[in-house]
Amino acid sequence: MVHTCVVAGCKNRRTPGTRLSFYRFPRDPERKQRWVAAVNRAGWVPNDGSRLCSIHFISKQVKNPHSPDYVPSVFTPVPFFPDMKEPGALEILDKQEARVEAANALLFLQGQGSSAVDGSSQGRRHEQEAPEVAVEKSRPSSFSTDEDEEHDEASAKDRKKGKFAQMSEISVNFDDILKALKKENRALRESVEKMALSENAFRNDAEKVKFYTGLPNYFVLETVMWLLAPHMDGMKNTKLSKFQQLLLTLMRLRLDLRNQDLGYRFGVKVGTVAKTVHRMVNIMSSTLVPTAVFWPSRAELRKNLPTALRASHPDCAVIVDCFTVPLEEPASTVTEHRQRETTLPRSEGMAQSHSSLKYLIGVAPQGVVTFVSRGAPGSVSDRSLAEHCGFLCKLLPGDVVLACRDLDIADSVAARGALLQIAGKGEARARSEGSPGPDAASETVVVQRHVERVISMVKQRYTMLTGPVESPFSTACERTSNLSTFDKIVQVACALNNLCISAAPLE
Repeated sequence: MVHTCVVAGCKNRRTPGTRLSFYRFPRDPERKQRWVAAVNRAGWVPNDGSRLCSIHFISKQVKNPHSPDYVPSVFTPVPFFPDMKEPGALEILDKQEARVEAANALLFLQGQGSSAVDGSSQGRRHEQEAPEVAVEKSRPSSFSTDEDEEHDEASAKDRKKGKFAQMSEISVNFDDILKALKKENRALRESVEKMALSENAFRNDAEKVKFYTGLPNYFVLETVMWLLAPHMDGMKNTKLSKFQQLLLTLMRLRLDLRNQDLGYRFGVKVGTVAKTVHRMVNIMSSTLVPTAVFWPSRAELRKNLPTALRASHPDCAVIVDCFTVPLEEPASTVTEHRQRETTLPRSEGMAQSHSSLKYLIGVAPQGVVTFVSRGAPGSVSDRSLAEHCGFLCKLLPGDVVLACRDLDIADSVAARGALLQIAGKGEARARSEGSPGPDAASETVVVQRHVERVISMVKQRYTMLTGPVESPFSTACERTSNLSTFDKIVQVACALNNLCISAAPLE
């Protein structure tokens, strides 16, 4: 707010750069009345916005009643300070020249006085010469001729030209500084864009795309964005772009970052992060999963069967495994479980203390996920999970199902006319019967390594599948599909894995 001094004839205002102080009228009624009387304006009453400038005090207003500045007392003609601007360079030079001329005149007068005193002790000749010398010396300052005036005008023009030349040099320097600042600004913008979580920061950096999203390059990421963008139009989120919403969700799956961390990275609230992840997982589950996770035909499987399995398992249709993901437990539940462990046998206590979700995953020999079940309680058997998740319906008579460990699903698989084989089990049986040949042993080891690599690549690519699963993801279910949010996350991770270059070599 701009304040103006209330004293009549004083035009001082509080403006940027002013060195004056402006005081409000005191609250003490007696002192306030004395201030009003000092202002001496008939019929005038101050309000909350009334101010007195410091020019009306000897030093500054004080609260000591014995001080002369307890009440304003300086009301002589007030100098006007319109804006208190600093003098320019030309004004400073003119003032310096005026001061030099004044100093020369003062020196001349001092010299004239001293010569008059010395003349009283000397002869009349010196008394007559002194005025002439004084007159001659005083001519340049008080009695200038036309030639001198012309010379002074010419010198003044030369000085002004010199000033303008200096100003032009200064402007040239300012141009150089401006160019340097613009260059620095561009460099800073580029560095900020590289660190920012935007499309330009990922466009030409495949390593950055792979680290944050698990996808091999920006082209695959852009393809996923193109597929999901039409389904994101109804999402009202002004702070995050569509690309940032997808990137935030992929970073959540890939690095298992907490919502608070993602909120700091993207500059949004924790609630916004949670809503964005749930919405994007639902969209990817309904759009991306049916496109990327599907059971191939038998002809396609045999056509692209890896060399590691072509000789020993030519009818291999799928490689299966079961994996569990621990659930995040509240502190009260953890305390109860610890108490149970102290009273129950160790095996029983451990079985009850580990609450988890169990999934059955099927992977084609080529390294592509072809089936993933919904989550079941961790205590459910492999056989019960396989029979109720729809996996057995995919098998055809004559198919071979490979596993890297013993699963209790052999009878269920056999009921569909298929065969379950455990990689590496043939080698142990051969050792019991007799020493196997070197070719059979090496072939079995290759098959076992191949199966283990195919099963582990999905969990390695998306860290969130290692758990623990937060309660909002495990409890929120849709009645139509009977899938929790984490079930959808597992399916989405498998779909994204199929878009990557397979970790299982074909040869």
